[in-house]
Amino acid sequence: MVKYRFEEEEHVMFRKSLRKFLEKEAIPNYDQWEKDRLIPKSFWKKLGDMGFLCPQVDEQYGGLGLDFRYAVVIGEEMERVGASLTGVGLHNDITVPYIEAYGNEEQKQRWLPGCVSGDHITAIAMTEPGAGSDLANISTTAVRDGDNYIVNGQKTFITNGINSTLVLVVVKTDPKAEPKHRGISLLMVEEGMPGFEKGRKLDKVGLHAQDTSELYFEDCIVPAANLIGEENKGFTYLMEKLQQERLVVALAAQIASEDMLDMTLEYVKSRKAFGKPIGSFQNSQFKLVEMATEIELGHSFLESLIEEHMAGKDIVSKVSMAKYWLTDTAKKISGDCMQLHGGYGYMEEYKIARRYRDIPVAAIYAGSNEIMKTIIAKRMGL
Repeated sequence: MVKYRFEEEEHVMFRKSLRKFLEKEAIPNYDQWEKDRLIPKSFWKKLGDMGFLCPQVDEQYGGLGLDFRYAVVIGEEMERVGASLTGVGLHNDITVPYIEAYGNEEQKQRWLPGCVSGDHITAIAMTEPGAGSDLANISTTAVRDGDNYIVNGQKTFITNGINSTLVLVVVKTDPKAEPKHRGISLLMVEEGMPGFEKGRKLDKVGLHAQDTSELYFEDCIVPAANLIGEENKGFTYLMEKLQQERLVVALAAQIASEDMLDMTLEYVKSRKAFGKPIGSFQNSQFKLVEMATEIELGHSFLESLIEEHMAGKDIVSKVSMAKYWLTDTAKKISGDCMQLHGGYGYMEEYKIARRYRDIPVAAIYAGSNEIMKTIIAKRMGL
């Protein structure tokens, strides 16, 4: 892997420490987690104990106060182990930042220390059976009743849904608002609240160890004190945070591509056909050169985006480009790498088979790639 130009000695040391931890605690157990269809909560606690959960959180709430470069390191190392660890990135870089940015002091003190320690596992509940990328048309409602909200509705495809103790739920607090997105709010629903039930763990094509579930809210009583930010400002908050979410997805796709190239290079150098290594055939060489070129271009683009994001720039168009292009590229590379593995590529014992299963959903979640292109087109004035 090419080193980022912004990576300093402390990031290198952090990476070495994390990699050593994952080699001991994750890699030997990953296949079993895939079979169990779940990553145990004990692993989350170990992550917290080592300082690998939400390192960006301010020290007064138990974090380390580190910058986004550390999130990049964590995201890369987790992805190299396997895509089913994506829930850690969702917790660290997607859900918890809503508490940091929009939560009040009482909420931060109440929830952030547990998010850092691993006592809390977070999820964000946007998607519904009838509403995916079109968030303005969600139907889950939250009606104010004195000091509480009464929440009714259903969410689906929720990452960390089974393990979660805190769920940031996107709700409609003003169903009559025009335009519709002005009636959306964010509520933090806690495990065990009356009327909140976790549904079945969904059986996915890939990401088998990552727990994805349905969530149900039937007259669920949520204290008004759990409102994140201001009522009816939820859509604005979501739009402000989606840049980082999509950047994290693009990063994972890039690392998946690098990992697939590495394992395929190793395979074609050792596997022989007609008395020669598969890698000596021109077709194999051309395919691998094309992959390496796309990966190098992706790395350079991603590196510049990370720097711009850290500088606080509005790079929604570029991040949308990266999200769709890098995830589409990873899908293509997974197919080419599987082909170069021949029949062995279709065997579960080879990591490429798992990559082939895991990567396609990255083009769907965090806003489908078609939505990414729509966003870019609008910003081009089309």
